[in-house]
Amino acid sequence: MRPYTRGRDDAAMLALVLGDPAANLHTADLPYRLCSWALDDPANVALWDDARGRLAGWATLQTPFWTIDLAFRRDSEADLLPRALEWADRRAAAARATSYGHPAWYVNAFADQGDRLRRLEAAGYACQADVGEDSWSRVLLERHAPPPDRGVLPDGFVIRPLAGEREVDAYVELHRETFESRNMTPAWRRRTLLAPHHRPEADLVLVAPDGRLAGFCIGWLAEGSVPVGQIEPMGIACPYRDRGLGAALLAEGVHALLAAGARHVTVETDTFRTPALGLYESLRFAPARGVLVYRKDVDLPGD
Repeated sequence: MRPYTRGRDDAAMLALVLGDPAANLHTADLPYRLCSWALDDPANVALWDDARGRLAGWATLQTPFWTIDLAFRRDSEADLLPRALEWADRRAAAARATSYGHPAWYVNAFADQGDRLRRLEAAGYACQADVGEDSWSRVLLERHAPPPDRGVLPDGFVIRPLAGEREVDAYVELHRETFESRNMTPAWRRRTLLAPHHRPEADLVLVAPDGRLAGFCIGWLAEGSVPVGQIEPMGIACPYRDRGLGAALLAEGVHALLAAGARHVTVETDTFRTPALGLYESLRFAPARGVLVYRKDVDLPGD
């Protein structure tokens, strides 16, 4: 295990994930997560190298998402996953009373990753798929060509790319309003503009007739043997919902990613968040893989 340095280690962390996309939920959109302010404190990241000095695995406590992100080479996961979860326990307890802390943390894993799920359970994580009214599971949706039909916008509305750094502050205000959270920051959003896989032409905003930003849809593209696009995040401000604007904005995002070379486009959402799931399904996104959510509460020293 070794410490993390922002800007130096991110490329290796991303390369490890792209080397095995089938094992990782966040691929094209991983740079978005690596730009978050959680990584401003290197103590929220742990890296493991093999005997030859190559990155074999990593873990991050992603405070904005309440998740522990994990990635490993397949030949290292059996050894490193238990170590990573032990590290996460220690870090979560140490950070509990800070701005990086939470009372509980979550790990997302594909439902077909049997070995990983068993190791999570052995480490004290509980699946949230069947816990009563607070049950929680997610799904990775996928859409292939041809592009969807473009929606018809009401008079005065426009979809266009974000106007770069000069529009970051307006975007942050919109993001916070849409998700009712102050997690998004100007520094985080500015970093995304320079991140790998960011495509300015697929970083879209919806503009209302009065000039205000009303929605956003950020598309990421991972170029490789099979170029993949991913939507993260997307949202429509509350006053503009239920008017067909989300479908029009999402359709433009898919068009932009397919035009940039994506063979298919993915998006992840909660299975219970029916408005979002219904929107994606209306544009012919179909379930590709189930995602299970595992939770572990933080044990403080002395508990």
